[in-house]
Amino acid sequence: MFRISLDALLILDAIDRLGSFAAAGNELYKVPSTISYTVSKLEQDLGVKVFERLGPKVAITKAGSELLKEGRHLLKAASDLEHRVRRVASGWETELTIGMDSVFSPTSLIHDVTEFCKVADLTRLKFSQETLSGTWEALLDRRVDLLVGAAGEGPSGGGYHSHLIGYMDFVFVVSRNHPLASVINVLSKADLSQHLAITVSDSVRKMQPRTVGLLFGQNTLAVSNMRAKYEYQLAGMGFGFLPEPIARQAIASGLLVVKEVEEPRKPEPIYLAWRTEEVGAGLTWWIDKMKNPHLLDRLWSSFN
Repeated sequence: MFRISLDALLILDAIDRLGSFAAAGNELYKVPSTISYTVSKLEQDLGVKVFERLGPKVAITKAGSELLKEGRHLLKAASDLEHRVRRVASGWETELTIGMDSVFSPTSLIHDVTEFCKVADLTRLKFSQETLSGTWEALLDRRVDLLVGAAGEGPSGGGYHSHLIGYMDFVFVVSRNHPLASVINVLSKADLSQHLAITVSDSVRKMQPRTVGLLFGQNTLAVSNMRAKYEYQLAGMGFGFLPEPIARQAIASGLLVVKEVEEPRKPEPIYLAWRTEEVGAGLTWWIDKMKNPHLLDRLWSSFN
């Protein structure tokens, strides 16, 4: 059985802040005898002196200071827990995890996070990033509650709602210093097979990983996200498709060169998605907020 109670810590905190038993009693609406008894009982149970009595005033001891230092963390945690329990009873989640494809950055949603914290300050918010089919797998495995910017069609079998937010256009680009940059004709499979392809690895753990636009036996360099792919292609290490908004500035400045290929990549649908089970107040807030016709433009904003 614990010798330290939250009530005792609350009393110690009040005495330390206000300087006397009487003042602590007034703040906590407790008679002085109750304050005195609680402190004496705590000191007896712990076998340490918590306060030095100096007439009507008291001074906290080193042991008492250490107890109160850690005890205030417990009081804060208990207060947060009470609020969280009330939130759950009112329909607000204690924690909400937003999953994003690694092509996008959580910083594009800073304004929305700020607004959410004002109305749901005790709902812990987390961001998680996956790549390609890994985003969908994270939703179905309950590692995330909402997908913002999931690339490609979701897996068959249902169990989730999805909302199309737009399409991601791709361009085939190489660095201006890459050998393929000087090739005039439409690039064939034979042209590409002689060079290194830069790819993004799918982060799935259980599902079948996606591979896009690779030739059989193609020499590849696989990186973990689209930003790294962009940097490697910009450095002239290899070729590949990039989302047009990511490559736009480098193309305009001549650092990347757009090339025609025999098999261009089709625009890829981008989704908002969540599981079909009961939706809490926090998730409802985010779903409504993300159903914005300009969301995809905002998601690309971190690249501009």
